[in-house]
Amino acid sequence: MDLRDNISDFLSFLKAEKNYSPNTITSYKKDLFQFQNYFENRKIPQIDKNTLSNFLAFLKSKSYDNRSLARKVATLRSFLKYLAKRKKIEGNLIFHLSSPKLAKKLPTFLSVSQMENLLDLPRPEDVWGKRDKAILELFYSSGLRLSELANLKLSSVDFDNQTLKVLGKGSKERIIPVGEKALQSLKDYLKALSEKKINLESSQTLFFNQKKGRLTSRSISRIAKKYLSAISEGQKTSPHTLRHTFASHLLEGGADLKAIQEMLGHKSLSTTQIYTHLNLGQKKKIYQKAHPRA
Repeated sequence: MDLRDNISDFLSFLKAEKNYSPNTITSYKKDLFQFQNYFENRKIPQIDKNTLSNFLAFLKSKSYDNRSLARKVATLRSFLKYLAKRKKIEGNLIFHLSSPKLAKKLPTFLSVSQMENLLDLPRPEDVWGKRDKAILELFYSSGLRLSELANLKLSSVDFDNQTLKVLGKGSKERIIPVGEKALQSLKDYLKALSEKKINLESSQTLFFNQKKGRLTSRSISRIAKKYLSAISEGQKTSPHTLRHTFASHLLEGGADLKAIQEMLGHKSLSTTQIYTHLNLGQKKKIYQKAHPRA
């Protein structure tokens, strides 16, 4: 079997047919090239159950954590399904790939007071402080993923209807509501940009860096982490913390789980249901603190 060509075809399939993001395809490529190197270095003629068992043992010997190991197994399983559908391997080979069980980790989120403190941190005196505030407000108001926020354009924002048009995972578009305070922060930022003579109408960019270029996902992450570190009180936080905070606060406020799923762009409701466990955890803390017989 020419494993190299099959991997190349599979990655092209993910891009063209599945509309996977460049980051996801890069992750798949890295894991599959590791399998390819293992395959070629040992001059293995064909993928069979022994090959897979030995490869799993090889991965375990590398001391990967369970999450990394589970990702590599999932990648290989997707690749084998692709090959099986094209009659290049036996379809039952995927059953010889066992994935480690992962403990469900409750996501970190901020309290309402922490969130208010966070939103007060950017300095409103200049355009970049206004930009940072707009970024944080949009994260919290809409539960966007980092990549989704970085890809926003001016045309993505409907100020009249108070919505955002978001291109999510798998290039799936969704329309989500956005709050008045986030929109006002965005207007303040856009006004400050126009005063700097930056032509928004002819640009596909919404968030600029100080060199008037597009703000990358990495730069937005760095900005968010800077402010989060100031209020996190020892919590391990990231831009995704703001997405978790959005969902958690909606649920605490009585929002319907299905509606939260649609706003987050989750494919499955089971993904969103982790926030019900998180909400229960908060209730237990309140109960333990408040009830005299707890």
